[in-house]
Amino acid sequence: MKRKDIAVLLDEPACAYNKRSKSGCAKPKPGATAGGCAFDGAQIALLPIADVAHIVHGPIACAGSSWDNRGTRSSGARLFRIGMTTDLTEQDVIMGRGEKRLFHSIKQAVKDHQPAAVFVYNTCVPALIGDDIAAVCKEAEARWGTPVVPVDAAGFYGTKNLGNRIAGETMVRCVCGTREPDPLPEAASAGGIEVHDVCLIGEYNIAGELWHVLPLLDELGLRVLCALSGDARYREVQTMHRSQANMMVCSKAMINVARKLKEAFGTPWFEGSFYGVGDVSQALRDFARVIGDSDLAARTEALIEREEARIDLGLRPWRERLSGKKALLYTGGVKSWSVIAALQDLGMEVVATGTKKSTEEDKARIRELMGQDAVMIEDGNPRALLKIVRDNNVDVLIAGGRNMYTALKARIPFLDINQEREFGYAGYVGMLELARQLVLTIDSPVWDAVRRPAPWAQMRPSVPGGHTMMPTGVDTPAEVAQGDVGRG
Repeated sequence: MKRKDIAVLLDEPACAYNKRSKSGCAKPKPGATAGGCAFDGAQIALLPIADVAHIVHGPIACAGSSWDNRGTRSSGARLFRIGMTTDLTEQDVIMGRGEKRLFHSIKQAVKDHQPAAVFVYNTCVPALIGDDIAAVCKEAEARWGTPVVPVDAAGFYGTKNLGNRIAGETMVRCVCGTREPDPLPEAASAGGIEVHDVCLIGEYNIAGELWHVLPLLDELGLRVLCALSGDARYREVQTMHRSQANMMVCSKAMINVARKLKEAFGTPWFEGSFYGVGDVSQALRDFARVIGDSDLAARTEALIEREEARIDLGLRPWRERLSGKKALLYTGGVKSWSVIAALQDLGMEVVATGTKKSTEEDKARIRELMGQDAVMIEDGNPRALLKIVRDNNVDVLIAGGRNMYTALKARIPFLDINQEREFGYAGYVGMLELARQLVLTIDSPVWDAVRRPAPWAQMRPSVPGGHTMMPTGVDTPAEVAQGDVGRG
């Protein structure tokens, strides 16, 4: 990918931050890709497309370090679960065999698995030695008749977010608009309800969350042509140009997709969330508003009234146990504000939230929910997080998996909210699961047990001078209070 193409992706017109900053998104600094490089971002954005063969062109470590690091689920095809790589070695680099290995890898994937398409991800090594993956993909597609799409997102191009945008750009340029949607079944046409085609952008079906929402959309007569890319199929991505309304679920990742579909096909779009009762209802209302169907709007209000009454009854016992509990939320992107709304629905107080990966729009929504003095955390190092926990008497830390050991070493209840989680929290049904997991986490008897002095603490022998001997490698209560944990 040329430098000018990367600059265009960094300067996204639909991003409010870019409108205020002439230079667009900040260019990556040394070490900026430690949280994920451009290749990592591109692969996790497209890997949920389940019937595609995803080939990583590069050393095997690139595939091993990034494959399946997002807990997406599929309702059928399992091809995306097979990690494929060209496994370049030093000899391949020296002898210039990278393109040949890629060509034969595509051949093997097509012959062995008959995929709907093949996606080839460029990485740092072949990008540095100048492999022309676009030419190889074009030749392979002509040879075997299977679409082969090059995703040029070498890691050194920039951060994970840039990789997300490269992936979205590739889909709009190479895939969207190459097939027409299937006709509606006769049963749907005879139902008397006008069916509208919609798409969800930046929805990855983490822990099956998309399946909590689809029944609601189906009842309203909203056919989801494609969710890019949770539980998606290649043929669905091809039809995104026929959508009547697009919902942007994660704006930081693929806002360029929504903008370009609007420019090319006139598809209106809005940003929304499926976390929290209020946000789910608002997302459904926004579909009706953008589409402009009065009958759909009336059906939407009836569905919302029914579902909110049902969920209010189901959440009542959980709210009694969670009311007044304090949470520290350390995540990013759309979850930095959407999960706040969900926690407030449960009667909890959010003392601070992480904004490292949040847009300016995300921060504005945080202020709407938490007030103008909302505490936003840019640097979530363990000591800073534990200080907030101690100063605010926080009951639970809600964050990603990498913060789990910080919480556990400090004996703080912890709930995983990021992409590695095992439970889906989206939709009305997801709110019940979120409440249940919070109660199980906060009220677990293990916290009382680990906070008590150890049984042998009363029997520790004293040494001359009146000091008590402490076992090596064990954090004292004073060290835990100071946040000085995890030294070993």
